[in-house]
Amino acid sequence: VQLVVTGGGLVQTGGSLGLSCTASGIPSDYFPLYQFGWFRQAPGKEREGVSCIRGDESIVYSDSVKGRFTISRDNAKNTVYLQMNSLKPKDTAAYFCATGCSDSALYWGRGTQVNVSS
Repeated sequence: VQLVVTGGGLVQTGGSLGLSCTASGIPSDYFPLYQFGWFRQAPGKEREGVSCIRGDESIVYSDSVKGRFTISRDNAKNTVYLQMNSLKPKDTAAYFCATGCSDSALYWGRGTQVNVSS
């Protein structure tokens, strides 16, 4: 299983960015059953969970992003998305997706950097 993360970049405070995480190696029939999580890690800080979407479409967000970030999935495209609005400098971090909603997730994509300037 490989997860390819795209998106990220530099944005001003209050701006928006979208991230995509496309999975390969998961049979199309099984992809909808997987849960996917978005995580982030800022310099000098521990990795934290941002959002998770489960196979039953249930969703959780961390308190720090609730109301600003939206996770979604397109099972036909084997892709999970993270739409980030009203970005703040504290959102600056490397963002990762994984096949799970905790640090014990089995597969991880390479991080993509999000920088929010003040």
